Amino acid sequence: MESRQRQGQSRRPAAGRVLLPSLLLCWCCRAAPERLHYAIPEELDRGSLVGPLARDLGLSPEELPERKLRLSAAKQYFTVSGENGNLYVSERLDREEMCGESASCSVSFEALVHNPLNVFHVDVAIQDVNDNSPRFPQDSFHLEINELTSVGARFVLGMAEDADVGSNSLQGYELEANEYFAVEVKESPDGSKFAELVLLRALDREREQSLRLVLTAVDGGDPPRSGTAQLCINVTDINDNAPVFAQERYRVSVREDALPGSTVVNVSASDADAGINARITYGFGKMPPKVLQKFMVDAESGRITLQEALDFDDTRGYTLLVEARDGGGLVAHCKVEVEVLDVNDNTPEITVLSVSSPVPEDAPAGTVVALLNVKDPDSGENGQVWCELSGEAPLSLVASSGGSYKVVTASALDREQKSEHRVTVVARDRGSPALSSSTVLVLEVSDVNDNAPVFEEAAYSAYVAENNAAGALVLHVRARDADAGSNGRVRYSMEGGSAGAAPYVSVEAQSGAMYAQRSFDYEQCREFAVVVRAQDGGEPARSSTATVRVFVLDRNDNAPRVLWPAAAGAGADAGLAAGPSPFEMVPRSAEAGYLVAKVVAVDADAGRNAWLSYELVQVTEPALFRVGLHSGEVRTARAVSDRDAAKQRLVAVVKDHGQPALSATATLHVVLAESLQEALPELSERSAGADSAAELQFSLVLALALLSALFLLSVALAVLARGRRSGQPAVLRCLGAQRFSVAGAAFPADFCEGTLPYSYNLCAAPGRSVAEGAWPPLPVPSLPAEELLCGEPCAERSLTSIDGAGKLPAEPNAPQRRPGPEASAAGGGEGAGTVVGGGELSAAEMGAAERRWSLRKRALLWGVLMAALDAAWGQLHYSVPEELPKGSFVGDVAKDLGLEMLALRDRGVRVVSEGRTKYFALHGKTGHLVTAERIDREQLCESVRQCVLRCEVILDGEMQVYSVEVEITDINDNAPKFEEMELEERMSESTAPGSRFPLVEAHDPDAGPNSLQRYELSGDEHFSLAVQAGPGGDHRPELVLEKALDREEAAFHELVLRARDGGEPAQTGTARIRVTVLDANDNAPVFSQEEYTARVAEDVPVGSVLVTITASDADEGLNGNVKYSLKKITAKASRVFELDAETGALTLVRPLDFEEGDSYELQVQARDGGELFDAAKIVITVTDVNDNAPEISVRSALTEISEDAQAGTVVALLHVQDRDSGANGQVRCSLDEGVPFRLRSSQGSYYSVVTAGELDREKVSEYNLTVRAVDGGSPAMQSSAVLALRVLDVNDNAPVFAEPRYSARLAENNAAGALVLTVRATDADWGQNARVRYRLSEGRVRGAPLSSYVSVQAETGALYALRSFDYEEVREVRLWVWAEDGGLPALSSNASVVLEIVDENDNAPQVLYPPAAAPSAAVSGWAGVELAPRSAEPGALVAKVVAVDADAGQNAWLSYELAKATEPGLFRVGLHSGEVRTARFPLARDAARQSLVVVVKDHGRPALSATATLTVVLAESVAELLSELGSAAAAVPGEPAASLTRWLVLAVAAVSCLFLAFLLLLLAFRLRHWRRSQLLATSGSASSRRVPASQFVGIDGVRAFLHSYSHEVSLTADSRKSHLRLSSGSCCDTLPARPPPDEPAPLLGQDVADSRCSDLAAPTQAQPNTDWRFSQTQRPGTSGSQNGEEGGAWPNNQFDTEMLQAMILASANEAADGNSTLGGGTGTMGLSARYGPQFTLQHVPDYRQNVYIPGSTATLTNAAGKRDAKNAGASGGNKKKSGKKEKK
Repeated sequence: MESRQRQGQSRRPAAGRVLLPSLLLCWCCRAAPERLHYAIPEELDRGSLVGPLARDLGLSPEELPERKLRLSAAKQYFTVSGENGNLYVSERLDREEMCGESASCSVSFEALVHNPLNVFHVDVAIQDVNDNSPRFPQDSFHLEINELTSVGARFVLGMAEDADVGSNSLQGYELEANEYFAVEVKESPDGSKFAELVLLRALDREREQSLRLVLTAVDGGDPPRSGTAQLCINVTDINDNAPVFAQERYRVSVREDALPGSTVVNVSASDADAGINARITYGFGKMPPKVLQKFMVDAESGRITLQEALDFDDTRGYTLLVEARDGGGLVAHCKVEVEVLDVNDNTPEITVLSVSSPVPEDAPAGTVVALLNVKDPDSGENGQVWCELSGEAPLSLVASSGGSYKVVTASALDREQKSEHRVTVVARDRGSPALSSSTVLVLEVSDVNDNAPVFEEAAYSAYVAENNAAGALVLHVRARDADAGSNGRVRYSMEGGSAGAAPYVSVEAQSGAMYAQRSFDYEQCREFAVVVRAQDGGEPARSSTATVRVFVLDRNDNAPRVLWPAAAGAGADAGLAAGPSPFEMVPRSAEAGYLVAKVVAVDADAGRNAWLSYELVQVTEPALFRVGLHSGEVRTARAVSDRDAAKQRLVAVVKDHGQPALSATATLHVVLAESLQEALPELSERSAGADSAAELQFSLVLALALLSALFLLSVALAVLARGRRSGQPAVLRCLGAQRFSVAGAAFPADFCEGTLPYSYNLCAAPGRSVAEGAWPPLPVPSLPAEELLCGEPCAERSLTSIDGAGKLPAEPNAPQRRPGPEASAAGGGEGAGTVVGGGELSAAEMGAAERRWSLRKRALLWGVLMAALDAAWGQLHYSVPEELPKGSFVGDVAKDLGLEMLALRDRGVRVVSEGRTKYFALHGKTGHLVTAERIDREQLCESVRQCVLRCEVILDGEMQVYSVEVEITDINDNAPKFEEMELEERMSESTAPGSRFPLVEAHDPDAGPNSLQRYELSGDEHFSLAVQAGPGGDHRPELVLEKALDREEAAFHELVLRARDGGEPAQTGTARIRVTVLDANDNAPVFSQEEYTARVAEDVPVGSVLVTITASDADEGLNGNVKYSLKKITAKASRVFELDAETGALTLVRPLDFEEGDSYELQVQARDGGELFDAAKIVITVTDVNDNAPEISVRSALTEISEDAQAGTVVALLHVQDRDSGANGQVRCSLDEGVPFRLRSSQGSYYSVVTAGELDREKVSEYNLTVRAVDGGSPAMQSSAVLALRVLDVNDNAPVFAEPRYSARLAENNAAGALVLTVRATDADWGQNARVRYRLSEGRVRGAPLSSYVSVQAETGALYALRSFDYEEVREVRLWVWAEDGGLPALSSNASVVLEIVDENDNAPQVLYPPAAAPSAAVSGWAGVELAPRSAEPGALVAKVVAVDADAGQNAWLSYELAKATEPGLFRVGLHSGEVRTARFPLARDAARQSLVVVVKDHGRPALSATATLTVVLAESVAELLSELGSAAAAVPGEPAASLTRWLVLAVAAVSCLFLAFLLLLLAFRLRHWRRSQLLATSGSASSRRVPASQFVGIDGVRAFLHSYSHEVSLTADSRKSHLRLSSGSCCDTLPARPPPDEPAPLLGQDVADSRCSDLAAPTQAQPNTDWRFSQTQRPGTSGSQNGEEGGAWPNNQFDTEMLQAMILASANEAADGNSTLGGGTGTMGLSARYGPQFTLQHVPDYRQNVYIPGSTATLTNAAGKRDAKNAGASGGNKKKSGKKEKK
């Protein structure tokens, strides 16, 4: 506090002393007013006076407000008073902070004066005061000095820094008093002072280990200031003591399950030295790599840890050699003996020696199936093992000697229950905890044929729709056999069934697929049953059967048949008199619902296909009659009136409900008469007028329908023929799209005679590899199909032999098979045979039998031998030396086991060794055990005293194992060997004599006396050898120093160490030892120069090496390794330079800047590894380059100027300077051209920017003035500054419209407020001067103010319509729009606007003539009546329609059309004139009164219209006109019959032409095809060349033989044979015609099919619901009729649909028995009384065989059975054919 007061008191006199010279200086400077100089001391208070600036500038206090005196500087250290103009201090001034180490310090700035603008330079010098104490760069200095350092040695200390200058700077150093060191002040060439520490007395580390002294730096101020630093000196020691272990030998036990990373033992050693010499690091000596992999030693703590897991079975103990090395290179050794303790860590090992798999399932209990061997590598109880079986299996484990086990069967096996047994063998040892292992034995059970095939279902049911394709799949039967392989391979065959069912289906032998052999007919056969047999492939074979019942489903293939009314004769359509057509008579007094007749029809189908419905399709009077939908009853729909025609014709359609539905028609004639006498005239006469037109129309409709149907049928047939031609040949399509022919078909050899009795239909399914066939016995020899088609003569062919049984010869390449059950099954049918290969037992089969007997004999022999071996079971022991050659004798195993050589060969004896290498083998001839590989005891048993190899002798035949142990004895085959042949030891020359250094031990793999025995050393007198005996008897060599070392005398010593074993002869191993003598640090580094200088340019790149310093040290190694460092350096220099500690290169790390510093001085130091050092200085001089661009500072500038400013106005004041010196700092300034400004130079380096002309904001509203400054360097550098100047606007421009005149179009009827258009005016001014507003000038439209029609939006100029315009009232509006800006005064302009109203179509045409008639006029008929004479010619004017439209333009264009007329072709109207004229001559048939409706339309969008009605009367005079208008009857409008007839004729003609064109086109295609076939026929194949043409029939290009027997061949997937079945009744004279595409060709003859289907009708029908009853409405005749329409719904099941059939048959039975309840005579079913004598039972077919009575088990029988049987026998075939035709 006192010092501060003293300092303040000293400052005040100093301020006084400085103020007077300052005033004198200011007074002298008035002669040069542009630059003022002041001087003040630093650290003045804020607000201290610097000088009277305003007075020195010649400014009075009154001028200050106007002249605006202010300062311009980057940092405002000073401020000027606005009242008196004095200059004051505004910030704290610190000379050291502002000017650093510079001797002089001043602050320069400018004083600006406005009005006019002027600049003055001011310099203020800052004087130094002693306000900074000296300061060391660090608070403490640490030195390490070796105790051997010589007296007088110097150590450079850090240099203190003092920010003050002159006498206030650093002057000297002082050191705290002590007896060892003193300080001396040294001065560098630049005048700086640094301290050197001088050693006055030798150091002794044992006496003083460290010293702490205070170093003081003192400056020369008044009072002086000082700074201190702590000096810490550590005395370093020399390495004169070696490390010593706490124990020479460590013993430790480790469990083998110790985890890696566990600590084994901690070794420790101590060193009497200090520092780095006492720092001990631990490591392993020379040891085998195997040991180094197991253990790891921590270099710092000496802790030995486990690196890998131990294994007691591998190695039971380890010896570790541990080294302790200090920092000076001295080493001590010790040994660590590690004993490995055994733990139970090995699981038992299970070896499967032999497995017998598979085992037949009939093997007896006790059969040996596997032989195992179990071992555990552990010892003691840990190695004792016991085994067991895990898992449910009929197996057991039997123990044998030597760790062997047998796996035998415990009970009988069954493959079907389990085909594979997986059993787990578990082996556990007796350790704690016990360990176990397991292995899985997989035992396969082979199959025996003990199971028969079993069908999935005992009975199968299949449903097949009738009319199926031949070869269609019916169903799959599937049988499974539990056996495997061939025993489980199932084949299928047919074995009978219901009578005659066999020819219907066939079964595929491999898959069990059943195929239909023919097309089924539900009406003939509804169900049948067959038996299928499944047989396996075992020996003997087993089989089973299943019943398959096939149900045939009905399809709608029968159209309904009308029973009554019967179809009329050919002349019935012409009239009733032409034939006996039935008719009904209805009295004219009949009421609605009167029963006229009943249509009776039946359908041969069943179920829904037989449900019938009735409809009337053609009636003379449509509304007079109706027919019951389900009953067929025809009744009157209304009462009969007098105007109804007497004769009525009704056509009824009967439809079934199948898909698609089939139908039939019935024609009924009805006569309206009260009695028969009244009906007779009607029957004999016809109305020619109406009937002729109706008949003509009906004929045309019928012709049109027939032509259309014929045309469609022709097109369908052509498409079908085209499709069949493009597919496969028709002869290969017997069973579907995937059929194909195979080679090998046989034909008779005498086919040339034209009586070939065989042809065949071959059916094949995909995936066939070999065909299978079942051939019938052939009456004549057969030839292959290839020979038949080759075209060669018959005489050149030899007949193929056929045995008497009708068997065909087998193919040469087909496999020969013995007859099996399937062969006998296949041949069970009539006329069927099987192609098989015969022969007796082959030689191969006999050899197989002999081998089976030989195996049985061997099994018996092995049983006897196994019994003998069980009595002599034991273990064999042998001993052999190592290194025996391969094949050397070991022992006589055969003799020791008591085995004979013959038995030895037969039993399959083999030797199994442990591990991968097989060392022993069994000699096959002698039975001796011999060596199979070279045996090396050291490799096998490296650390084991007794080396024993084990193997097993296995007898495969008896499943026996014998253990063999062979002991390997040692021989002296290895010499002692050092791990390293070259050893190196490092010793300091100060090592004391008597020191011991352990050496690496030699290793000898041999054992006993052959192992290592002694060591020997040869070399010089400095060393000797000492051998220490270990507790285990091992020898440990040590090197002993006998004489002190001297590195200057000898730097290296070479020694030889020898190791000898005790073998005969002895073997020796040698190692060379190289002892390196380490040097002591007794020389300090020396620089090559005391001062290094460098001169560099300031633009030198970063990373450049400026100078490289070098220092040398006479020592070597660590003591001679010199490190470089910077000791004295400023903070600024430390950021610029970097010194490499290794090379001494001084590198630039940051760019140099001449302007910041032109020279640098650095203090460097070189220090060796022993802490001895030397110092030097580096001086760096920086030269200037042109690297600074000129700097432009804008001192004052305007941002806005009015566009009417005068020329010469100053807009900116600039200051330009360049930091470079010389020519590099000379600057030239310029301004861009083309701007109304110029640059004017002011005093010093100031420039003014002034206006050079007038400004116009509308042209340029803003200027960016670029001022460029270029210096005089090479190359020159430049910089620029941009001045942004905005020109202010003046209102000197009026608004201008975009267009002088505007026009707009507005559609009438617009919405109020609709936008008309937008006017836009722009003003070149800116801001408020450019803001435009719009208004309308006053005006009137149709007397109303203009403002009531339109308005303008003041801001946007948008014109809006204020009301809806009407084109008919206002068509154009003219107005003026004014635009006015917002300036003062305001400027304005105007524009004219023309608004045109556009017309819209909003008025419909108005008809002036004919006038619209009143309602009363319409009744009277006088409205718009015109007279047209009947003699008028075409084009005669009748009337003119006159209309007008209020719209304009296209909306008023009118057109006229005739919309409606009584006679359309009689009149026409002019399109634009509206004149109504005649289009043709009036005819007599034209109605006298014509009504015309004319539509008048305009052409608007959308168009509007009006109608005018005009009545035209065809009359010659007014009297006729009046009579026509007065008549009350009006003609009923409707289409004349002639129009319908005309359209029908046109339709018939069009269809006929189309059909004729199609026929011509088809004929052209056929002629083209025929022409092409004629061309191909000339080059045809030889297949038909030599066969007479009469023997062939062509179908679609495929040729077939004329006479043939029909075979059926079925080929299915995966078949090895071809089945071919011959039908006995299938022979015919000619080939049957190809069936239609929708009906497959039958495979059997028609008669045969009829005879067989009669037997298949036996199965009974299932019982229906017993609640079924007949309803009265469903009975024919009068008893079933009733008034009114039926109300029930159509039946919905099959039983209800057959009611009508059952009823008709029941009625027929009653009629035959004479007990009919339906009325009528015999044989008429009671219908003759109602429907006349024409209806008899001949019209009703006998459907009793297809009908049953639901609810009853009785079967309908025919009373007239004899008659029916005769009729059926006489015409059965014809009926069948007719039935087929009806189907088609």
